[in-house]
Amino acid sequence: MHLNQLVAPDIYWVGDNDRRITKFENLFPLTEGISYNSYLILDEKTVLLDTVDAAVTRQFLDNVLSALDGRDLDYLVINHMEPDHCANIEALLMKFPNLTLIGNTKTFQLYEQFYDFHDSSRYQLVKDGEELNIGKRTLKFFLTPMVHWPEVMMTYEINSKILFSADGFGTFGALNGNLFVDELNFNERILSEARRYYANIIGKFGANVLATLKKLSDFEIKMICSLHGPIYRTPEDITMILDYYQKWASLTPELNSVLIVYGSMYGNTENAAYYLASKLAEHKVHDLRLIDVSGVDASFIISELWRYSHVVFAGPNYNTELYFKLDNLIREALALNFKKRKVSLISNLSWGGKALKTLQEYFNEAKGFEMIGDPVTIKSALKSDSALALDTLAQAIKDSL
Repeated sequence: MHLNQLVAPDIYWVGDNDRRITKFENLFPLTEGISYNSYLILDEKTVLLDTVDAAVTRQFLDNVLSALDGRDLDYLVINHMEPDHCANIEALLMKFPNLTLIGNTKTFQLYEQFYDFHDSSRYQLVKDGEELNIGKRTLKFFLTPMVHWPEVMMTYEINSKILFSADGFGTFGALNGNLFVDELNFNERILSEARRYYANIIGKFGANVLATLKKLSDFEIKMICSLHGPIYRTPEDITMILDYYQKWASLTPELNSVLIVYGSMYGNTENAAYYLASKLAEHKVHDLRLIDVSGVDASFIISELWRYSHVVFAGPNYNTELYFKLDNLIREALALNFKKRKVSLISNLSWGGKALKTLQEYFNEAKGFEMIGDPVTIKSALKSDSALALDTLAQAIKDSL
């Protein structure tokens, strides 16, 4: 049975949801699945914007055929060639012999790398800013490379002012019947997963996101249709998500407070982390958060790194190196271009090692960080001398807020 939903007059959502998947890209935990969005425009010509993952092919094809209601499919716009959005191109080409694929040069390069069914006579190459009239509507194509793959483009429907934004403005989580953000509690249901999606999937390419936002600023946008998650359609919601993307892409913190990320083998480093948090609380610092790297997936912690203005990294030496769960987290965050934060450091040693040296090398001024306070070294367990050093660090952090 088809599961189409009306987005706007003669424009249908024809995607599907996967609630059985437990990891996105086999990396990031999913607690509520994921949606794969695809959109069909019915005009003098029919246009499908992107396909879906192979896991939901059957439902997707049923949705498309039902929405077409016997009509042929004229165009498939390929905004993004990642397999969770392009897995059904071959099936559509075989089902619709007159179908034309719309993409840019890199689109078709990737298409031919992934698939064997090639027919360049069915390709229609578009350049940045090029338009296609399909009847009452006109589509305008924007090349938005590295948001977050090199071939990515977005499609703007000029008449309705709808932006089909590829993976941009997407979020983890399946749709639950409500297709639009204004039908949901954004802060409760969407924000944290939209931030986690951005930081881990797109975050590395903030400069490209800022360039895209600048390009889009010349156009009125009345609706944003991403390939994952709900649709933004009110002026307030559109402004809100654009503002969040401006913050995230420019690495502007959302929260002027302190995140303490720690690793601890036997609870001693954890004790120091909590001691620091309690002293910060005495200084009336609100919205503190402590996260144990051993108990929380890195993708959730990276999302919080994008959120907080101040971060304390606390970790023990392990086999003479930095505790590897913390080390792995930091390496991944830096690979995603994490910077522009105020950072403080705590290390713990019993018999030597270079945990502190490693932390200092990761977070120096040359790499875009401001060090707050002197690093604190604990020898095995928190004692009066190291507690005093943490008191001093708490004051320094408070003063920097």
